[in-house]
Amino acid sequence: MDALFHASPFTGYVYPNETVIPWTVLIVVYPYLTGLVAGAFTISSLYQVFGFTQLRPVAHFALLISLCCMLTVPLPLLLHLGQPERAFNAMITPHVTSAFAVFGYAAGFYIILLVLETWFVFRPHIVQQAQQRTGVMRWFYSILSLGSYDLSEKAMSYDRKWLFTLAIIGIPGAHGLHGYVGFVFGSLKSREWWSSDLMPVIFLLSAIISGTAFVIVLYVVSCKLRKVSIDLSCMKVMAYALWGFMMFTLLIEGVEFLSLVYRGREGIEVILEFVTGPLIIPFFILQFGIGSVLPLIVITFLIWRGTSGTALIVGITGSAILVLLAVLMMRYNVVIGGQEISKTAKGLIAYHPPILGREGLLAAGIVLTVPLILLSVLVRLFTPWHDSPRTA
Repeated sequence: MDALFHASPFTGYVYPNETVIPWTVLIVVYPYLTGLVAGAFTISSLYQVFGFTQLRPVAHFALLISLCCMLTVPLPLLLHLGQPERAFNAMITPHVTSAFAVFGYAAGFYIILLVLETWFVFRPHIVQQAQQRTGVMRWFYSILSLGSYDLSEKAMSYDRKWLFTLAIIGIPGAHGLHGYVGFVFGSLKSREWWSSDLMPVIFLLSAIISGTAFVIVLYVVSCKLRKVSIDLSCMKVMAYALWGFMMFTLLIEGVEFLSLVYRGREGIEVILEFVTGPLIIPFFILQFGIGSVLPLIVITFLIWRGTSGTALIVGITGSAILVLLAVLMMRYNVVIGGQEISKTAKGLIAYHPPILGREGLLAAGIVLTVPLILLSVLVRLFTPWHDSPRTA
């Protein structure tokens, strides 16, 4: 009978087929990237659809960020698969009852939508470059123009209508894409830590704050690299958006966590042991304390004091970095934490991610840098900047 159970390095006991954690850090990176897509697209849509003119300096930049992250989303999943070429089977053999199979169509639809919206946004720039450049770059922009060189007011009015329509479609598309990721976890009743109706909402709200924080950090870095001043009104609007969505995110996460602990399900003792043991540092200290409560206090103080200038920029940027850490830890605590509790809810498993290898931390870090590399290329090919004279 002793061969059926493992006690170390586990708490309680688990069966041999539960000692391996199949979803590793690459699966942590996957929902993190989809969250950045939804959040960055939200910032772009606040300008394109809802008329927040203060966000004009970052609206097109945020759209490029969303596109670069979305193009990278399949990468961690393909690396995680033992035979990634089989991923195409989900596309050519539809299986509508599988949430994972449906994702391929949802992601493909959203990538096409982002590409179309990006083309309409940058069409004037593409046409101008096709007429001004020479050599290879002239051919490049000529191909991108799709033979349409008309920049008359009538043509631009037509483009704006299409852009507005695509942005409206993209709002539920982006948010539905990430809410779908939360649905995948929340619908798995075999995992006590995941089985929650609030999981899609939590994933969606945390996606918005992570994407907003990502845009803030990249906007500040880009301004420093381009040696231009930062638009304070733009920073304030993004800070308000980050602050507002953080309030809702913390509230929903708190309700979901208390509900999970309070429910008298079978195996609740293991969950309480998990919460008061392995989760203290990654969950309470990193995710909630340093990553959520601290930036919320800082932004609240900045808004209350009416801070401006360099202090505002430093405070908001630092808070945004902490929010990115909090959401990353939230993804880690959900994906890995849910697997550290055995399916029988009788024991805990200790997970130590490797540094090297296909499933290691190095591979996950490289995947996270791919959107930045793509963004650096697209920013040079297109011009997303609309710098404002209101500077700091």
